[in-house]
Amino acid sequence: MKDIPKIKIGKYEVSRLIIGGNPIAGFSHQSDELNWEMRKYYTMSNVQKLLKECLKNGINTVQFRGDRFFMRAILEHYEAGGNIQWICQTASELKDIKANIKEIIKYKPIAIYHHGTDVDNKWHEGKIDEVKDIVKFIKDNNMLAGIGSHNPEVIEYAEEKGWETDFYMCCFYNLARKFKPYQAVITTNVEEEYLKDDPDKMTATMRLIRKPCLGFKILAAGRNCNTFDEVKKSFEYAFENIKPSDAVVVGVFQKYKNQIKENSQIVREILLKKNS
Repeated sequence: MKDIPKIKIGKYEVSRLIIGGNPIAGFSHQSDELNWEMRKYYTMSNVQKLLKECLKNGINTVQFRGDRFFMRAILEHYEAGGNIQWICQTASELKDIKANIKEIIKYKPIAIYHHGTDVDNKWHEGKIDEVKDIVKFIKDNNMLAGIGSHNPEVIEYAEEKGWETDFYMCCFYNLARKFKPYQAVITTNVEEEYLKDDPDKMTATMRLIRKPCLGFKILAAGRNCNTFDEVKKSFEYAFENIKPSDAVVVGVFQKYKNQIKENSQIVREILLKKNS
């Protein structure tokens, strides 16, 4: 099976399809019932199967949170001889983010970025420059550094101010129009708005930024997955509207079908057609 085309983030070659960690952590962004079903399915054994399936299908990178569950998952994968690359999101619910970053580094991610919800909350509070210090701390520890955001203005601000970012995590839907008092790890926000014009706004920003951008929630957290054609159209839209140096991050729920295989086939077909 051919590998999925890659981009560069720093010195690393990263598949243009990256598997995200929200479903594995039980964050469906839909309902408590689906959250629970995901958590029950994604035992450590099934996470290890997922990582092997990624590599089997030409996906060489995952995006996971920097909490103890995912650290254990990555450690077990590496101890068993696996070589998946890990882009790590800070666990922003923890009190000491810098201590979290120091612990994450022990598990050898290729890059670390600060969690988008916390970044956007800082934006709403007028404290966004506190995030610049977190980015600098990641860089000072010799790691590739990024930030996540649901708001295109935040990404543009960081670039205009010359932050030491190497890449950005860019949500196709603006789920941060106001301050969020609770993180997703604490409660399910079933009232999130997935407005149809949001992807156009974020992808326009991604095209303006010269650094690699990783688009996430391209399937609107499962809302654009009712049919195969709907899934394919979402991937087609993403790759038509992001830069050739960008990638997408997509979560999967492997319980009912092999979404890794299906998504990788869709992405491979789209990108090979574009490059032919």
